[in-house]
Amino acid sequence: MINKDIDFENRVLHVKRSVKEFFRRNGMDIGIGQETQVGPPKSRTSVRDIPLNDTAIEMIRLLREEIYLGEESPLIPDKNGDFTKPMNLYRRFERLMKEAGIEKDKFKGLHALRHTFATALINSTKQENGSVKCVPIKAVANILGHTTTEITELYYVKRDSTSLAGMTDEFNL
Repeated sequence: MINKDIDFENRVLHVKRSVKEFFRRNGMDIGIGQETQVGPPKSRTSVRDIPLNDTAIEMIRLLREEIYLGEESPLIPDKNGDFTKPMNLYRRFERLMKEAGIEKDKFKGLHALRHTFATALINSTKQENGSVKCVPIKAVANILGHTTTEITELYYVKRDSTSLAGMTDEFNL
C-alpha cells in the first residue's frame, strides 16, 4: 500500500494493489535474483476498503514517524524508498517476534495474523460491561476480500466456545 491509500478522516485503508515477488526467468530457466512487482490484487473482490480502529491508526502514525517519503511512497519502504520485498517484510516480522519473546514455532507468519484477526472478529469479545461484541461473518468476508462467506468459514474461523459461557443465563424458556 502507498500512503495515499490510507484515509485517516474516514478511518479506512483502500486496498488497490498487491506486491508480489518472483524469481527472474529467461524462458524456462530461472535467472539470478528475484523481482518485485506491484500490480492489481488477484481478484475484483480483493479491491476493498478495510476499516481502521484506533490501534491501527496509531501504528500507521508511528510507522510514518519512522520514515515518510510522501503520499505516493509505500507505507513500509525499503532502503531505496521502493516497496519492501515480501520476503524482507517477513524477515522483519520474524525479528520482531523474536524480540517479543515469541518462539518461531508459535507463529505461522504474517498471513496467520489475517486468520487471527478474522477469528477474533467473528468469535466475539466480551466487553468490560459484560456485553458480547462480534462482527457478522459476511462483513468479515468483505473485509478479507472473499466473494462468499464459505472461504471465511472454512479457512479463517477457528471454533471458540469460551465466549458462549453464560450466554443463555438470562433466558427462561
